[in-house]
Amino acid sequence: MAEWATFAVVPESGDHEQHELYESRFGAVGLDLDLLAGPDVVLPFLRAHAPARHGWRDDVLCEGAVLLDPHRRVLLTFVRDGPTACMRHRAAALDLLHQAWPGWQLRWTYDGPAELRAYLGLDPSAVRDPLGEVHAGAVLAPGDLGDDALGEDDPLATLVTVGADRCHLVAATGDHPVAEGPAVLDRLESAPDHGRCELAVLSGLHVDPARRRVGWWLLGAQPGAYEMAARWPGWTVEFWQDRWQEQARAAGDRFAPPPVERVQALADVRDEARERWAGRRGAAGGSARAASGGTGFLPDAVADLAPAALLSVDSAWHLAVRAAKGTA
Repeated sequence: MAEWATFAVVPESGDHEQHELYESRFGAVGLDLDLLAGPDVVLPFLRAHAPARHGWRDDVLCEGAVLLDPHRRVLLTFVRDGPTACMRHRAAALDLLHQAWPGWQLRWTYDGPAELRAYLGLDPSAVRDPLGEVHAGAVLAPGDLGDDALGEDDPLATLVTVGADRCHLVAATGDHPVAEGPAVLDRLESAPDHGRCELAVLSGLHVDPARRRVGWWLLGAQPGAYEMAARWPGWTVEFWQDRWQEQARAAGDRFAPPPVERVQALADVRDEARERWAGRRGAAGGSARAASGGTGFLPDAVADLAPAALLSVDSAWHLAVRAAKGTA
């Protein structure tokens, strides 16, 4: 199974029409950790990957993406799996990214690869699923996540709260439930009520039928993220981006995810990034690349870039910890 990632690089001249496009068959895994190496490492790292000879991967196949514009100092990115897509580590990972990319504008592309194409002046519809189907995740019963769900960083679940009375979980393996429109209410009418969600879920939807209002959030990407109001005619739809706290407020005591200890979370993400750059990748870039079928999973440049990457990770961590403790 592949974890395709797309990398777009705008040349230093700033000419969007001359952008370079690369890809990696397994590059979406740990992509947010790669970015903690900072611009001086990441730019040559991306260019060491295989060119995307067949163009852009679509919404279905693309699991992560990066666009670098050194001229405007803009970084666009999203991943579906990694610390930035985990509630307990997202804020810490984004803090570290901002420290590793000083002076750059960092933007999460909730609309996936389509948002990168829009930035370049390309047609976003070219990466849409031509069938336009909505793939609904299965409704989960209280025992479906297993006994260890409370200990997971990112259980594959979306929380759906209805008014102040109902709390449901849907498998986060398809489209976000907001994409179903009001039909999601019919689907959940007889679904098991979990009473109260204390999980660090990946996304959420709150529906207030009495006021005909909808709010939703996610930590990854959803095709057409900014167009969901059209799927709820007659309703007011608010996209909360990654602000899960909005659902916690709207749903009352129905949603209370585990608290996050920020300094510990920063250390967790730092350790993951250090292991990624100092471990198997820093030592065996060339052989792993050959084993991956030439897709650029681990380009030859990794070992040479690893020392600078580790310095960037450590520096970002020190700065983020000082800021978190109010000593910056």
